[in-house]
Amino acid sequence: MSTTSVSMTTVQAESGPTSITVTPASPAVGAEIGNVDIAAGVSDEQFAEIRQAFVDYGVIFFRDQHLTEDQHIEWAERWSTINVNRFFVAVETHPQIAEVRKEPHEQLNIGTHWHTDHSYDQIPAMGSILLARVVPETGGDTLFSSQYAAYDALSDGMKETLLHMSADHTSRIAFGKLAPAAADDDLGARLGNAQAALQDATHPVVIKHPLSGRPALYVNRDFTTNFTGWTDAESEPLLHFLWAHASDPVFTCRFTWREGSMAIWDNRAVQHRALNDYQGQRRLMHRITLEGETIGAAAP
Repeated sequence: MSTTSVSMTTVQAESGPTSITVTPASPAVGAEIGNVDIAAGVSDEQFAEIRQAFVDYGVIFFRDQHLTEDQHIEWAERWSTINVNRFFVAVETHPQIAEVRKEPHEQLNIGTHWHTDHSYDQIPAMGSILLARVVPETGGDTLFSSQYAAYDALSDGMKETLLHMSADHTSRIAFGKLAPAAADDDLGARLGNAQAALQDATHPVVIKHPLSGRPALYVNRDFTTNFTGWTDAESEPLLHFLWAHASDPVFTCRFTWREGSMAIWDNRAVQHRALNDYQGQRRLMHRITLEGETIGAAAP
């Protein structure tokens, strides 16, 4: 099995008096950005380098970014228009920011399965900017998986098949009135607005990434229900294969959070999963979702 790899060499970007560094997090996906203080200001040259790293690596990480809520919003607006989340409880004073929260007495976490955010929207979100406010002493890492590498590693026959297919996605199964979260007291205080979970969309199974132009696998466990024109029973075996394949450890990186850590991920290029291994501890993250653009099919 072959995978798409990136160099493990740290790259220093010449962008004024404080050059950024870009250090890959794994052979397949992710990079940590250094020498950046977002609160102090990011030059246009630095931002161009950061945005290119986002395109190249799928998810980028920052350390020690102690932003106010207003600064978090200002930083997000530099990337794209903010997509206000329909289902997460928001920060009371800043509705543009969603809380991803788990209290010590709560057992279930949000985002426990591999998924890509907002695939149920006709125009899926570009990505998210997640900022760690409170982290557990141990545990609570997030995994990311490259969907470029997942597609590249498929057989030629499977690629040819998938390039001609589309799949249906919905918000109803994760956030709707009949979703497990709607009936669970543990999650009920953190997720809501189930009556608004009416989003349905159809997308190519293999998309052409709107920024990189590369083909990426685009089905996920939380929101993909079936292949378009196929029954659920017909779809299930191949979907389960693709879900398992998409999260093969060889395509992944793992990010350990600290207070002030930030991740910006591309929903069109990666899937992610939040680990629930910190029972009895508090974890509070602030997330801003970024509007994207129409996604099209990769060329057969």
